Amino acid sequence: MNTVGPRGVYDEAKRFQEAITMAYHTYHGLETRMVRIFNTYGPRMRLNDGRVLPAFIGQALRGEDLTIFGKGNQTRSFCYVDDLIEGIYRLLKSDCSDPVNIGNPAEITIKQFAEEIVKLTGTKQKLVYKPLPQDDPMQRQPDITKAKKILKWQPKVSRAEGLKITYAYFKGLTAKELHEKDHNTFEGYVRK
Repeated sequence: MNTVGPRGVYDEAKRFQEAITMAYHTYHGLETRMVRIFNTYGPRMRLNDGRVLPAFIGQALRGEDLTIFGKGNQTRSFCYVDDLIEGIYRLLKSDCSDPVNIGNPAEITIKQFAEEIVKLTGTKQKLVYKPLPQDDPMQRQPDITKAKKILKWQPKVSRAEGLKITYAYFKGLTAKELHEKDHNTFEGYVRK
């Protein structure tokens, strides 16, 4: 991990949060829970929040080509929000004080995902490629072994099913909402 790169603050903040939580748990005897949330999606996401799913759907709905950073061979996994909430709820009800990954381990490349979005939206947009941002992870896949064992949890909503629901939400946005820009994104930060 590059502690002084463009993602340094984000990455270190997550590590510090877990360290300080465990310190309070150990020293003060506080009951704590730590959830490691992986790429979550669903209705009511901000369309321009900088994550790949709303970015691709927004570009498709606006008639823009879909932007892929790098060659598109980096992988991501997507967990539907209902599954995430169930996992967090089960963690809260447990007595586990160690970090637990909550996410969907089903991986897909960014290029394959872009092609899924084009098919889902019925658009004819092209895929355009731009340079990969510095320190962008090539793989994001949660190991949910602990969640399965301790919480008896695993995701139930397939990506296809979750995407249909999410796309229906985005299709219902107004033209103004589709074109609003959110400049508080990681991508915007990197360009500054």
